[in-house]
Amino acid sequence: MTYKNGKDFLPPRLLRELQEYIDGEIVYIPRKSEKRAGWGENNGTRLVIQKRNQDIYRQFMNGSSVRDLMSRYHLSEDSIRKIVCKMRGAAAKAAETVAQ
Repeated sequence: MTYKNGKDFLPPRLLRELQEYIDGEIVYIPRKSEKRAGWGENNGTRLVIQKRNQDIYRQFMNGSSVRDLMSRYHLSEDSIRKIVCKMRGAAAKAAETVAQ
């Protein structure tokens, strides 16, 4: 996101109208929904979290305890349990799709 001065690109009539509402303030104008990237898509955070969650699930299924995973990943018990539950559901759904 970059800062742009409205007087450099807005039509004068629109600029005057905006000044009636937000004289001298900074305004964020969101992207059109079809151009908007999802959370973490542009910087790779989404993929990092997905890989971490897959690792947590795999380690849990291989016998790691919730307490061990809490310590290893610095997450709460509730977070580990949510990740395992979500990944278990995703694995079940994938297996169901393959079976059909």
